Amino acid sequence: MVDTQGFHSNPALQVTDMAYRKVRAGHGPLHVRDLESEDLHAASIELEWDMEKELEEPGLDRFQLECVEHQPESSSSGGGMDPDLEPIQPSVSPHGRFERLQEDPNYISRFSRSVPKGQRRSWTCLAKYLLAGVAVFVLGLLIGRYSFSREQRRVEPIADTDVLKKIVQGITAEKIQALERDFDSLSDLSEESKVRNIAQRWEELGLKDVQVTNHSALLSYPGPTHSTIVDKISNQCYLPSGARCDQPSTTTTEPFAFAAYSAVGNMELSLLAEMGFGGSLLYVDPCDGPFGNNTFGVTLNPGGNPSSQGHPRSAGRDIRHNLTSLLVQPISASLAKVLLSAPAMGQGKPCVPMAMPYVSARKIINLTVENQASFKTVHNVIGYLKGKTNPDRYVLVGSRHGSWYKGALADWANGSAVMTQIIASMTAQTRVGWKPDRTIIFCSWGGTSLGNIGSIEWGKENAVVLQSSAVAYVSLHRPVRSSGSLQSTASPSLLQLASDIQKRHLSCSRGGGCPGPNVNSLQTPGDADFFSNQLAVPIVEFTYAEFPKTERVYFLSEAFFPPVSSLRATLDPAFKLHETIAKITAEAILRLATDPVLPFYPLDIALDVQNKLKDDPLSRPDVLTAAASFRDSSAFFQSELMRPANDPKERDPAHVRMLNDVLRDLEKSFLISNPPPGFYRNILYTLSRETPRFSILKDGQEVPRHNSVSLSLTLICSAISSAEKLVQSGLDLFENDNDIPQ
Repeated sequence: MVDTQGFHSNPALQVTDMAYRKVRAGHGPLHVRDLESEDLHAASIELEWDMEKELEEPGLDRFQLECVEHQPESSSSGGGMDPDLEPIQPSVSPHGRFERLQEDPNYISRFSRSVPKGQRRSWTCLAKYLLAGVAVFVLGLLIGRYSFSREQRRVEPIADTDVLKKIVQGITAEKIQALERDFDSLSDLSEESKVRNIAQRWEELGLKDVQVTNHSALLSYPGPTHSTIVDKISNQCYLPSGARCDQPSTTTTEPFAFAAYSAVGNMELSLLAEMGFGGSLLYVDPCDGPFGNNTFGVTLNPGGNPSSQGHPRSAGRDIRHNLTSLLVQPISASLAKVLLSAPAMGQGKPCVPMAMPYVSARKIINLTVENQASFKTVHNVIGYLKGKTNPDRYVLVGSRHGSWYKGALADWANGSAVMTQIIASMTAQTRVGWKPDRTIIFCSWGGTSLGNIGSIEWGKENAVVLQSSAVAYVSLHRPVRSSGSLQSTASPSLLQLASDIQKRHLSCSRGGGCPGPNVNSLQTPGDADFFSNQLAVPIVEFTYAEFPKTERVYFLSEAFFPPVSSLRATLDPAFKLHETIAKITAEAILRLATDPVLPFYPLDIALDVQNKLKDDPLSRPDVLTAAASFRDSSAFFQSELMRPANDPKERDPAHVRMLNDVLRDLEKSFLISNPPPGFYRNILYTLSRETPRFSILKDGQEVPRHNSVSLSLTLICSAISSAEKLVQSGLDLFENDNDIPQ
């Protein structure tokens, strides 16, 4: 349920005798932009569909069947029955227009095509053919009838209502565990070998048109020797973990404690320099996160191929191999305590952060950073499960085949195993005739840990098509992070879908009350970033993770902490958590790929906007008024008054397609051009669970700039107005042309 406390809908919504307004197909102007023209760009996604086959789809047959409705009785096989005399029973939906449109199984069967004259045959002619072929008929009956009947039963398409049940039943913990073992065995191989294995496996499972895309990019790696930190006062040398340089390191994570794309070299710096600095030591205070005294790695790449980020190759000069002139090195909290001469490390309640005492002596540090960078190829694996009704609308599903840590510490296999099991279960149903309505694109990304390189480069190459055709992105970045609670991160328009799916899978066997669904719209790390942040494609991701105790643990999405090897063995030994994630993710994919009307809820976006503004002291009356108007329009758009499911016109494929495009594009209204550093372009996402405000308003208040708050409010107000205009265009789909008699 969506919290609506404090707000009241427009009184017009309470009118019960309001007539349903509909558009007659082919008549009257539709005050919406021609979304169909955007489909001209679909060829670049390399999905070349056969137009003649598309015209044969059942959805398009309805246009032809409606034309038969007024033919003479003699030309119909309906026995003179007038279809207008048989009412279609309405169905009531708790979600209004946006509940799945249930097709009436008798709707199409009430109309039939007349038999062309060319197909009529006299009884004499039929008898002649019958006598001439009776011998062949009998022989064929004796030899092949049984096998033919069995084959016909085998390939007959199954009902959509059974698909989800069959797909979920095909997903088991044992199968996922076997897949993860196979993928773990590939961790020491090159990326090329892993990619070939994944692509071959997908093809064997039945995915069509599996492609491997290649992207040349600048990659950064640890150097041949460890970076070092020398305290010049005590003349003591340390490794990033805090171990002394003259002692053998006991940790396997030491080689991965580096800052990708840092400048390299040696320099001397002071911890108390009055102005200017040339290096940076990064650490995580124990008060800020549950990471313990761990070394970690960090990437300085904001995303994509670093060589294309404002550093073009010029004649006679090599391209830069770093993204900063600073020497950057992450270190453990224990080493930070030594260098800061801090009296305590993360102690006390409340926790007291580490700090250098005011009376400390001046510290001189000699920092040596040993990184290396080179151009290499990043690979993606892309596989397609073609849709039957709207093959040019895409549901993307993404995982990764690489991680920051290598070997036994690699953590990419669980996401790949879950996605491959979903593929196996879905393709098992395609072999018996089922197809999704929209195309499902499965993606395994490369270069994720260094800045989502594979997904961003592929996304930029196909941005024009994705902006007009991508329906949603379902993420399997890291599905099982701990044995904590089931959580989901989703776009505001998909919060209701994520909540509904969670409710069906919540376990209440631990005693006490059953917890409610845990959903949020936080900025999330991983390959979903480009699609939600740059393209405003709605996303959803389900994970098992610890519920954060503070809001500050999300600020290090670019940092990579080593998994605990003992935890990996005990985290989910029976793979039941993986099985749950696979099943609920498969359900989300099926809903997004097969629901006639997309399961997006504009009212959730409007309520989210109002909740962000209602208690914010920076809000202006004009912004609150715009938010209230947007909510009223969204409530009417999503109401029962605007969706009697018994009206055949609502099943009109052209109207449903345009309605879905309105729903899909709604979040694009909330994209801004130049967000503050670290913030999404899509302002509907937040940085904190505990602060339900627009992040750009909070940033404008905390980091004052010239008219920053006023400009942020203007951007928000403009986004709200744009979203309401799009909702109005959706309402126009059901407006009457008054010149047409009813």
